[in-house]
Amino acid sequence: MSGVHSGIRFADVGKTFPVRGSGGGLTALAGIDLEIGAGEFAVIVGPSGCGKSTLLDLLGGLAEPDTGLIQLDGAPVRGPGRDRGIVFQQYALLPWRTARGNVEFGLEATGVRRADRARRAREYLDLVGLLEFADRHPHELSGGMKQRVAIARSLAYDPDVLLMDEPFAALDAQTRESLQDELLRIWRRTGKTVLFITHSIDEAVYLGQRVVVLTSRPGRVKSVVDIDLPGRDDVADVRSTGEFARYRHAIWELLHDEVARARELEKEAVGA
Repeated sequence: MSGVHSGIRFADVGKTFPVRGSGGGLTALAGIDLEIGAGEFAVIVGPSGCGKSTLLDLLGGLAEPDTGLIQLDGAPVRGPGRDRGIVFQQYALLPWRTARGNVEFGLEATGVRRADRARRAREYLDLVGLLEFADRHPHELSGGMKQRVAIARSLAYDPDVLLMDEPFAALDAQTRESLQDELLRIWRRTGKTVLFITHSIDEAVYLGQRVVVLTSRPGRVKSVVDIDLPGRDDVADVRSTGEFARYRHAIWELLHDEVARARELEKEAVGA
């Protein structure tokens, strides 16, 4: 596993999408200024429609900003690259391939030799705790297992940065908490830079070293909250501590007005 870590920088980033038939546009993001340190676990929260996923798409190179600059390790982002691995809410596994085959799939396309593909697949399936399920097909795996395969597939490229767009949102609460712990373990083990999007304040506080709160549309950085919780290995249930509750309340206070504003925007859009 690579020891290379990459820092991320958004400088005055904006993105507007054309609105069909109106001649105008919908501004999803405006004036985003944000720096994420190499090896940091940062979480983005914000009301629906504030541009969280758009921000991730821009960093992933799946879209281009209209204004501003995005840099990864000091170099401008110009399209997708193997230095960024992406995990979406939908697993997008190939149903005819085993867990091992799904992890190997992207490596095949980039010309990795067969022996190296097999070695990497074993390494990353072991990392996510699924080595014994390597020969199972997706229909034989639970939702949590499928998402772990998706994480292993992204890590197999050995990207510098892991981009995660609400990866646990479709899972039941118990599985979700289990995978949060797994993800923290993987992050500590690999030292990757992680940018994670969620609607859950609890999830944001539990996972993030910093939580970035976005405003309602157009999304801007309203606040960045540093999270300093006791070591999760030392506290039986950090979610039940007073410190956790204080962080949760602080982020909810920041979000409350933005959620109300987002609802007003939705009503205006429906009325139009």
